[in-house]
Amino acid sequence: MAMTKDEMAMIAMEIVAYAGDARTKFLAAMDAISEKDFAKAEALIKEGDDLILNAHNQQTELITKEAAGEDIEIGFLTVHAQDHLMTAMLLSDMDKRFIKMFKEK
Repeated sequence: MAMTKDEMAMIAMEIVAYAGDARTKFLAAMDAISEKDFAKAEALIKEGDDLILNAHNQQTELITKEAAGEDIEIGFLTVHAQDHLMTAMLLSDMDKRFIKMFKEK
C-alpha cells in the first residue's frame, strides 16, 4: 500500500524539525569551539547527533518502505527535508574536525 501524501508530509516535516534543531545545536557548538569551550561544544554536538539520529530513523523508514516495494512519492517537501538533514550532518562533521584542529594548537 502506498503512503498517502499526508503521511509523506508528516515524515518530511519530522525530518526537517529534527535536522533544524540539530543545526541549531551544531552552530552553537561552533560558537563554543571559537571560545575554546570544548566541553560545551562536545555536549552540544552530542545533543545534535542525537537529533540527527531521530531524523535518520525517519529517513530510514522511507528507505525501508521503498525497498520493500512500496510506492514512495518524492515531492519537494521530501527533498527539502533531505537537504536539511545533509546540511546538519555536514555541520556535525565540521564541528568535530574544528575541535580536533583547535585542540591541537
